[in-house]
Amino acid sequence: MSNARAILVATTNPGKVRELRALLGDQVEWKSLADFPGVGEVKEDGATFAENARKKALGYAQATGLWTLADDSGLVVDALGGAPGVNSARFSGERAAGADRHVIDRRNIEKLLSLLDGVPRQKRTARFVCHLCLADPQRVLIEAQGTVEGVIATEPAGTGGFGYDPVFFVPQLGRTVAQLGDQEKNAVSHRGNAMRRLKPLLEELLGRNGGSC
Repeated sequence: MSNARAILVATTNPGKVRELRALLGDQVEWKSLADFPGVGEVKEDGATFAENARKKALGYAQATGLWTLADDSGLVVDALGGAPGVNSARFSGERAAGADRHVIDRRNIEKLLSLLDGVPRQKRTARFVCHLCLADPQRVLIEAQGTVEGVIATEPAGTGGFGYDPVFFVPQLGRTVAQLGDQEKNAVSHRGNAMRRLKPLLEELLGRNGGSC
């Protein structure tokens, strides 16, 4: 591991770090924001997922000196003109520090279903979008985006996942994302698709840079 390049994942979520470690193994020494408790939060005020991912990647890279991988993701609903979009996590109101994630998820889903009340199934099309960006302190190095298409169900189903997973129905699987197992979800998810697109770009980049710090 000592010869592996250290890359910061701009998250405190250990699950995301585990996903990336499984993707690239010992080619990279993955760090998280939990390793840098003194680093201030980068404000996500971009108009698009790509803008937010770039802002976070560059901001945390400049703060730590490490290559930094950041993502921004959310739900895009056609009948709502693309909402909640970049406001997916705070759709029902600003996210208070320390607020219970499950409560926030439930309120967001309730607002979404309320806004779509009476909208027929064929017009409830939506997609999850994930934009990944890797940057060093000076510039963006590589980017990738992944999506998964679906339909917003009329009521929640399933206990897995988080966020809008219980109401995001994937027609080809006949289930909501919250009804999928971890492997099934990773095989079709927006984040999984983005990571699979990023992987060859990252491997090429590591090869060009010798893979070391």
